[in-house]
Amino acid sequence: MRIGIIGSGNIGATLAERLVGAGHDVVLANSRGPETLAPLVQRLGGGASAATAEDAAAAGDMVIVSIPFGRYAQLPAAPLAGKVVVDSNNYYPSRDGRWPALDADETTSSELLAAHLPGARVVKAFNTVYWEHLRDHARPAGAADRLALPIVGDDADAKATVGALIDEVGYDAVDMGALGEGRRQQPDAELYGAELTTEELRGHLDG
Repeated sequence: MRIGIIGSGNIGATLAERLVGAGHDVVLANSRGPETLAPLVQRLGGGASAATAEDAAAAGDMVIVSIPFGRYAQLPAAPLAGKVVVDSNNYYPSRDGRWPALDADETTSSELLAAHLPGARVVKAFNTVYWEHLRDHARPAGAADRLALPIVGDDADAKATVGALIDEVGYDAVDMGALGEGRRQQPDAELYGAELTTEELRGHLDG
């Protein structure tokens, strides 16, 4: 699978490394231009390339968004229509400024992203895990100490696709419901930063 990753910070770069290692082609983009990604692309090897955000969005069969939430409206909407878009973003007021609708819990950051990307099949994932843990805590399927990551979304097939990708990078995926349920895995919520097994995470489904 060819995967676009828009955002090359800690999560984006770590996911790129793990996905290239799993045999995927990765097209990376950031806000500073493809040429600034040359060291990362060289380190990742032949499975990685750099592009503009527009080109990464167009090239990916799936696209992972890993940018500061406050910049989500800068994402190119047209090339993402119909695609599975993985939202790993988090809303941090200290960085992103105040968004009254989020502060009042009237909506979630992922729902705002989905509204900006009509037709995209948005799945919230990878936003609860620290990048060092994403890098270091992967385990093979069936391992007793394998951790699980929560995912939410409104498209069952999209969630299954993302769940398979999560499995490939060394974690289980637990479907926590519709996209609006992502408020349970946002910063300061119960699942943010939690290191839980599949059984433990499923215990939160009825919570």
